[in-house]
Amino acid sequence: MTARCAVYGTGSWGTAFAAVLADAGCEVSLWGRRPELVAAINADRRNPDYFPELELPAAVTATADPAQAAEGAEFVILAVPSQSLRANLAAWAPLLDPEAVLVSLMKGVELGTAKRMSEVVEDITKAGPERIAVLSGPNLAAEIAARQPAAAVVACADEAVARRFQTACHTRYFRPYTNTDVVGCELGGAVKNVIALAVGIAGGMGLGDNTKASLITRGLAETTRLGLAMGADAHTFAGLAGMGDLVATCSSPLSRNNTFGRNLGRGMSLAETIAVTSQTAEGVKSCESVADLARRHGVDMPITETVVDIVHNGKPPVVALKELMSRSAKPER
Repeated sequence: MTARCAVYGTGSWGTAFAAVLADAGCEVSLWGRRPELVAAINADRRNPDYFPELELPAAVTATADPAQAAEGAEFVILAVPSQSLRANLAAWAPLLDPEAVLVSLMKGVELGTAKRMSEVVEDITKAGPERIAVLSGPNLAAEIAARQPAAAVVACADEAVARRFQTACHTRYFRPYTNTDVVGCELGGAVKNVIALAVGIAGGMGLGDNTKASLITRGLAETTRLGLAMGADAHTFAGLAGMGDLVATCSSPLSRNNTFGRNLGRGMSLAETIAVTSQTAEGVKSCESVADLARRHGVDMPITETVVDIVHNGKPPVVALKELMSRSAKPER
């Protein structure tokens, strides 16, 4: 039986994932806030703003009407910037089927509340954990749009629900695995953006692979410490939603956060870097909320704090790096 899916968000990942769902045999309604973009998608089967080269399957139709997108949807996929989720979902929630599974593609932590995206979804919709899932992993949208082989993790407290969505998005090129560790999968996705900023800054400063590898490895240690303090499974961070996503985001020129950090490392100001960045680099705002989350749980995250100092407190990268390297020596753990 064909599943009907609503994808809210016509950005790069929302568009690419709509194609994945259609390739897996689903009927997809893709919501966008701009009527002119929606009209272009329906007329040309392409998203001219993000993937003009990707021909969307016939099973994908676009709409600017959130109620039309939600109609009959068994799975509601949320693919908007993390910091705009709460306001958007408050408007959409009354339109959604009370039995629909709500799937977050977002990799961020909300400013002010320090809540993960699944927690924001629960706040707004009052859905139980068996109706909330997240999808995470090394999923650079441009490569998915080109239908290059990739894997991901579908996490839900109810494994049967995770398996249902696994089936809905499993294609010859996109291989989803299941997991019940929602906390770990979400933290892996959110914190890796912050570490990718750090790696990008190092690259922009002209530093080499030893520095980058050290930041990636110690960044994973930070992520794992926070995850364990929040009840996550340590094994999650060695998998696709942890190390897999971290490596892809920290090493690829397609990574928005890596590119953003590289510009900062080259000496551009925050305002200048934002001006030349066309898509949302989630780590720019989430670094503050991740640092807030760490403080609430009493977890030491020095790389995250360093990124906050550079991005938001105006600390020169050279000074921040010197301070990070001069921290007291300690065992590796």
